[in-house]
Amino acid sequence: MATPKTLQKDVEEPRAAVPAKPDDRATASLDATRRRRQRRERLVFWGLIGPNAALIIAFIYVPLFSNVYYSTLDWSLGSSAARFVGFDNYTRLFTSSGGLEMWRVTLIFTVATVAGSMIIGLLLALALNRRLPGRTLFRTGVFAPYVLSGVGIGMVWNFIFDPQIGVLAYVIRGFGGTSPQWYLDKDLALVMVIIVYVWKNLGYCAVVYLAGLQSIPRDLIEAATIDRAGPVRRFFSVVLPLLSPTVFFLFITTILSSMQAFDLLNTMTPTGNGTNTIVFEIYLQTFGPYQRAGYGAAISVVLFVVLFAITALQMRFVERKVHYA
Repeated sequence: MATPKTLQKDVEEPRAAVPAKPDDRATASLDATRRRRQRRERLVFWGLIGPNAALIIAFIYVPLFSNVYYSTLDWSLGSSAARFVGFDNYTRLFTSSGGLEMWRVTLIFTVATVAGSMIIGLLLALALNRRLPGRTLFRTGVFAPYVLSGVGIGMVWNFIFDPQIGVLAYVIRGFGGTSPQWYLDKDLALVMVIIVYVWKNLGYCAVVYLAGLQSIPRDLIEAATIDRAGPVRRFFSVVLPLLSPTVFFLFITTILSSMQAFDLLNTMTPTGNGTNTIVFEIYLQTFGPYQRAGYGAAISVVLFVVLFAITALQMRFVERKVHYA
């Protein structure tokens, strides 16, 4: 029988370490290997994304925040002196006659070019989707203006619209009429650039629509035809709902593109006579005859906010009506 002292000695004696099982050693080795692999992957990730992130920060975000600061200054481009004016540039943009005229022209130009490009482009796509001889040549011809330089297109159309020696003036005189003064009348100048801009972007809309039309299953069209649905009924009940992702995509891209149109406007109307959209007004105010860089910076900040808001609203509300199935 063990004495109390013997029991106490047995209790106080340290226990021998239990050797690790082979499974525990394998698990620990796998965890260490996994951690090393994750560290390598993180290093590779930052090594690849680091230079790009640095360039984006240096050339996008730094100029963006610098532009916000410049918009609070009364500053002429190239001048070493600037005066802090707070929100005066923004107040002038939304209250002055020139600012209100800019918003009016931008709204008219954007609505007209987006509606014209999307509607006429859809009609062209429906025509080019048919099995017609030479349709590949026509598709190429429709898309060609979109890839051409806006400056080159503007110079060609300047010759067409010239009221003295232009092709359009020659045709009008052939019918006994007189060519209007496209460049002197502000309203006609705006109509002129809208026509040219729609013509230039028709090919883009038509090709995107054509891709959407060709992705629609033919079985659905044939089923609607068997059910005695006419062409108009098939279009509005079958084709257009299935084409809604394409319409949504074009709606966003054409609005953003129209609000940023510049090269064509600057080539055809260098002084902005009735065609001073928001981007063109930024150029005229900053680099043009006014030399008000602070005011131009304020307009560009507002343009950024407007484009961001339009995209967010479209993604939030318009996309709900899009059928992706």
